[in-house]
Amino acid sequence: MATKVAATARLRYEQKYDLLSPEYEVLDPNPDLHTLFAEYNTLFFYGKLAGCEVKWSNRMTLCFQPRSGFCSIRLSEPLLKLRPRGDMINTLLHEMIHAYVFVFSPVKDHDDHGAVFQSHMHRINQVAGTKITVFHTFHDEVDSYRQHWWKCDGPCQRAPPYYGVVKRAMNRPPAPTDNWWEDHQRKLTVNLKRNNLMSERPNQEL
Repeated sequence: MATKVAATARLRYEQKYDLLSPEYEVLDPNPDLHTLFAEYNTLFFYGKLAGCEVKWSNRMTLCFQPRSGFCSIRLSEPLLKLRPRGDMINTLLHEMIHAYVFVFSPVKDHDDHGAVFQSHMHRINQVAGTKITVFHTFHDEVDSYRQHWWKCDGPCQRAPPYYGVVKRAMNRPPAPTDNWWEDHQRKLTVNLKRNNLMSERPNQEL
């Protein structure tokens, strides 16, 4: 029985889809978000995001609580409600990849678009005919909603891709509750010690 189920799942996954077919823009221009999420979870994420909720919100966020296992994807209704169906599909899958990577891999940066994210991105694009990228197709507009920003005055201000800048749609300053905070503080400490050592060397030589 288990072999039959596995074979069925493999056959379903190997099937090619065309999720961005123009006919869907006419037949189903405003698909139900929860229905799409459940369908894509089965097709592309092995059903492993069943414990993750998805909802419309005024902003685009991904929330994960490791202790409880709670995961929430929130898509920005102001950005997506008047856009083509394809933008919603690509954005939903983009955020679902983030959730999958965040929950089931060592990568704990919800903004990370590294090798793990891109492997899933290419995998789904190939089988689904989607156009998921490391950016949303309207990332400039998304960025315009992030009117609150902060810049680190440490060494990360010279490090790509963010150059020490954090932008957000809400006025929430960077804090220890951010997943990247601990790593950031550790790097600052290492660089501070290195700079102190370098500044001490000339005095020692004298």
